[in-house]
Amino acid sequence: MDTFALVVTILVALFFTYTNGFHDSANAIATSVSTRALTPRAALAMAAVMNLAGAFLGSGVAKTVSEGLIETPEGSTGMGILFAALVGAIVWNLVTWYFGLPSSSSHALFGGMVGAALAGGTTVYWDGVVDKIVVPMFVSPVVGLLAGYLVMTAILWIFRRSNPHKAKRGFRIAQTVSAAGMALGHGLQDAQKTMGIVVMALVIADVEDYGDPIPVWVKVACALMLSLGTYAGGWRIMRTLGRKIIELDPPQGFAAETTGASIMFTTSFLFHAPISTTHVITSSIMGVGATKRVNAVRWGVAKNIVLGWFITMPAAAVVAAGCFALVHLAFL
Repeated sequence: MDTFALVVTILVALFFTYTNGFHDSANAIATSVSTRALTPRAALAMAAVMNLAGAFLGSGVAKTVSEGLIETPEGSTGMGILFAALVGAIVWNLVTWYFGLPSSSSHALFGGMVGAALAGGTTVYWDGVVDKIVVPMFVSPVVGLLAGYLVMTAILWIFRRSNPHKAKRGFRIAQTVSAAGMALGHGLQDAQKTMGIVVMALVIADVEDYGDPIPVWVKVACALMLSLGTYAGGWRIMRTLGRKIIELDPPQGFAAETTGASIMFTTSFLFHAPISTTHVITSSIMGVGATKRVNAVRWGVAKNIVLGWFITMPAAAVVAAGCFALVHLAFL
């Protein structure tokens, strides 16, 4: 296997992780920044550190990505499929970042993988795609919406006799913990997705075998790039999540972050399912906001976000398929 192709694919995978970091940094910190629980730079620094820590908490999601979605043939075709999948995901990440749309980096990657695999004529494990990607894509936002509503309802009932100003100050402090939990869950989920891609590249290149433990250097490299991307920040998307869906106060921010973090840890450790952190936190914010009154949520913005969710996988798949066609024409 051409070492140059392996190195290029790994570098592109790390660049995808970087775009994932700045694209999804808003997921972890938008609520804390919008409620002024944390300053933007302090929030980004905290999120970067927690993303780094979260990347080392497990490997179940990485195994799902590397073994459960597509078959990658040996040789240059397999490496070309991975390269094209990553390019498709990166292009969609940059497009949605430019327009400030909190689409899913995870689903961009999965769409890229499926599109490149189909263009390359290799097997797509549709059962795995449906069970691990499509079903959670629909279920996790519903769970986030309902859980966010219930958590916020419980908070309102528990603190119904509290002094509002004192309660808000307390929740502003508590948000530092809930935001850290969100960032930890983001690292646990999203760093592992790129680890899975790098492991696939190493297997194609006969450097690793299927079932081998993830090399430490892969974990470190993916975690560092995700953290660097997170610290670079995604201000456009942060404005959408933090202000355009609903004006959040500290109790609402705490409820949304606690809900999102809980869902991410549960799916990572119990189901090894690579869910979208974007879907989870966005739907949690909507559920929390609906406790105030239904029309407190700007459903027009929410509608555009949901539309982006459905477009992401097909759009990334089309870009990846086109990229593979060009790579095949030029090099394969």
